[in-house]
Amino acid sequence: MPKASKSSPSKSGSVKSSAVAGLKRYVTPFIADGSQSFRLVSHKTSEKGGLDKAAAQDIIESNRKLLAGLQERLYANGRWAMLLIFQGMDAAGKDSAIEHVFSGVNPQGVDVASFKTPSSRELSHDYLWRATRELPERGRIGIFNRSHYEECLIVRVHPEILARQKLPKSLVTKNIWRERFEDINAYERYLSRNGVLILKFFLNVSKEEQRQRFLDRLKEPGKRWKFSMDDVNERQRWAKYQAAYQDVIAHTGTKLAPWHVVPADHKWFARVVIGSTIITALDSLKLEYPKVDKAALGEFDKVQAALEREGRKAQKR
Repeated sequence: MPKASKSSPSKSGSVKSSAVAGLKRYVTPFIADGSQSFRLVSHKTSEKGGLDKAAAQDIIESNRKLLAGLQERLYANGRWAMLLIFQGMDAAGKDSAIEHVFSGVNPQGVDVASFKTPSSRELSHDYLWRATRELPERGRIGIFNRSHYEECLIVRVHPEILARQKLPKSLVTKNIWRERFEDINAYERYLSRNGVLILKFFLNVSKEEQRQRFLDRLKEPGKRWKFSMDDVNERQRWAKYQAAYQDVIAHTGTKLAPWHVVPADHKWFARVVIGSTIITALDSLKLEYPKVDKAALGEFDKVQAALEREGRKAQKR
């Protein structure tokens, strides 16, 4: 079985090439960036990438260390921002994936936004308004747990939600979804041109696996709070959601903001794919720590010498 690399980020900010090359096998097969036609049914939900759970755990632990180092450089560099978008059916594992992949990262450099039912104030604005308010600052990683894509998913499956959005009736035509795809692509292109690195993850879970996870929530008292009757109601619309996701990914997967269709029946493999994708993308930026000018270095040397003298005096007492 493949083993995790023990490599760490080099002084230049780039992970050793062998480490990144080894991770790409868990990234490339799952990319949907518009370069090829896309069909959701062609993507297996139970894929394991030739790994077993133990080997996957080794990679996950190694990835946590690599990601912590790269996130530190992103923060110190202060020029790029990273936006990670997580979408998926109920019980696909979005929350746990975010928790596990980022468990070793400094929380001061990461912001998580969850998008629920729009408030009355949000409904009084364009549908991208609330997402724009949560965009990450330069140097930070922003995580969207659900996102502006709900406007082409749940809103499409539930026309009554669209009716509450106060749009002029003349603008609600049969072309509205195509127009929203165009607007989102333009929006993400704009963000990319302003230094926001965008990665989008669709956690692709099977209907049977979702059933099992719902049962687990019902059987375990500690998980029952996660269950809602709305989850069952939405499950009845499984085919409509799959068709909506098919359309979204096919029309909004781009080179600048690619989708990654993550096999999610095995949570441990989903975490391998997500962590490997983020590391590969951050490494491609060749992030470096800010350089200190020569004058400041001279001052640093003086301060260092003074602190060392202070330490020696303290030891003699």
